[in-house]
Amino acid sequence: MNISAEVLVQVLKHCGRDALMELIGGFGVLPRMLVLEITEHERVTDMDYLASVVAEIRTTGVSLALDDFGDGRSSLRLWSQLKPEFVKIDKYFTKNISQHADKLKTIQALQQIAAIFDTSLVAEGIETADDLRVLRDLNITYGQGYFVGRPAPLPREQIEGKALAVMRDRRVAVYPELRRASHTGHLSRLAVLEAPAVGLATTNNELAVLFSAHTDLHAVAVMDGSRAVGIINRSRFMNEYTKLYYREVWGGKPCAAHINPDPRLIERNHNVDELIGILTSNDQRYLADGFIVTENGRYVGLGTGEQLVRSVMETRIEAARHANPLTFLPGNIPISQHIDRLLKSGVEFVACYADLNNFKPFNDQYGYWRGDEMIRLVARLALAHCDPQRDFVGHVGGDDFIILYQSADWQLQCQQIVSEFALHAIDLFDVPAREAGGIHAEDRHGVSRFFPLTTISIGAVRIHRDEFSSAEQVASVAARAKHDAKIYGEGLVIRDNSDFSVR
Repeated sequence: MNISAEVLVQVLKHCGRDALMELIGGFGVLPRMLVLEITEHERVTDMDYLASVVAEIRTTGVSLALDDFGDGRSSLRLWSQLKPEFVKIDKYFTKNISQHADKLKTIQALQQIAAIFDTSLVAEGIETADDLRVLRDLNITYGQGYFVGRPAPLPREQIEGKALAVMRDRRVAVYPELRRASHTGHLSRLAVLEAPAVGLATTNNELAVLFSAHTDLHAVAVMDGSRAVGIINRSRFMNEYTKLYYREVWGGKPCAAHINPDPRLIERNHNVDELIGILTSNDQRYLADGFIVTENGRYVGLGTGEQLVRSVMETRIEAARHANPLTFLPGNIPISQHIDRLLKSGVEFVACYADLNNFKPFNDQYGYWRGDEMIRLVARLALAHCDPQRDFVGHVGGDDFIILYQSADWQLQCQQIVSEFALHAIDLFDVPAREAGGIHAEDRHGVSRFFPLTTISIGAVRIHRDEFSSAEQVASVAARAKHDAKIYGEGLVIRDNSDFSVR
């Protein structure tokens, strides 16, 4: 039953708890069967008093629901204080959730909050089969919307037939992925050298003593009070300091003449995109001097160019495990997560492993640009021959792709990928190569030989219910199917555990 927060407060204030229970009893309703859905809670002026009212009403057995969470009026504080048994998610987050990864991530975050407060979520605005399938697979227990059932004068005995069919269908939803590679990982694990710093008044002699005492220091930060204002490179300073008569003339003077007054200051939570500028800068001092590391603006130590390169590479590799930066397709982690969901559901599916034949000679002959274009061609064809709501396309890396089919026509789709790739890939070769049917290039042993035009092989394996228990096992048998396909040369090879056939 809908009731505004203000009315609920006034009823209890003027009529009391017993009068409210008498009113409920007059309708022949047991308190434990009643849920009060609080609306218009944005008008509440005294949140603490509302919480006390709710606590008193809850002692009768009546449950509480909070409506339209996320519509801009609801409050996380209200959820925390009232701890309702149910929270209804505003339809903005559920509408077209099958197509928007950001909405899916938001729902998953709300699920974590709900677990903390022991709250059940209700998804509002369910209007399509695809959205219902995603919400079902997210384990959202309750839902409402026109696809489930339209409002009616009397309670429904069951949900709409189309919705019931979705609920009973074992096939899992393909979660939408963010179609971009994330390069904004924070370098919180960046190695920092805890190095002493010097002040503006530090003399050249004192700095020389410091470098002599700390032989591992490549540079030293210069501080003006608590603020880092510069950096001094060890090699450049010592080259000057060891010159004839330098100590006698300049040894007692401040070291300010050796300062690089424009150092790079990096917060420990910097992201990769902001750091790439250091590696690509024309000013090579940044690589030689390294950089000053701060935490909330305070000096904590120094970093080296070598450490920066390593950290950037590690962060990029980690990002690629989630989304391949070339094709923007899901990487190894989402692939494994989807396989686990398929196995858990008990649905039968087909794991296809696609790989290019003679790709390395092509890439060596024409360069990375055409090589990348060929890989993107595979990605486009794989997506074109998949049902986005049923089938999952992932990019393992390089020219290796995984397709997880739930569609019944998967075999036809794979065959079309093979034939269309052969049709379009030839355009990436020069005219002489097209006419000759291939190129001359060195093999892996450095021997020049003829390689036919690049083709694609797909190894497929049917995954039956309860046959495998982990994504690793599925990936392993799919890799063996790919191996069989590579031996055959091109086309689709279907493997059924120990046996396989060629299509």
